[in-house]
Amino acid sequence: MHLVPAERADHRTIDGHRVCEAIAAIGDTARVRTWAERFSLLADPGRLALLLALHRAGPLAVSDLAVATGMRDPAVSQALRLLRTAGVVAGERDGRVVRYRVVDQELGTLLAPCAAAGQGGPEPAVS
Repeated sequence: MHLVPAERADHRTIDGHRVCEAIAAIGDTARVRTWAERFSLLADPGRLALLLALHRAGPLAVSDLAVATGMRDPAVSQALRLLRTAGVVAGERDGRVVRYRVVDQELGTLLAPCAAAGQGGPEPAVS
């Protein structure tokens, strides 16, 4: 039980080796917090729809994203502002038009199976 922090070392365990594996799987608490924040961005259907559209179609303007997602322009802008602040998307100006794209590669990896499911691909397993 070499991975158990000192403040928990006196706790009784049933499967000590599995406790160590679980602690190793959790890893750094700051990284867990970062992933929890990423998942919270995905928890909103509107933001998830925007991210899926950007992941699949590439750079899109606010008005095009509004048409694709069925959202209103102000709601798209507000969601993109949040996603941009989180470092998930970036906008590139082309004259008066700003096109947004997903810049977080790890999040892009998470979106791939979700995007495939939306295209008639395999649905996620439910346990």
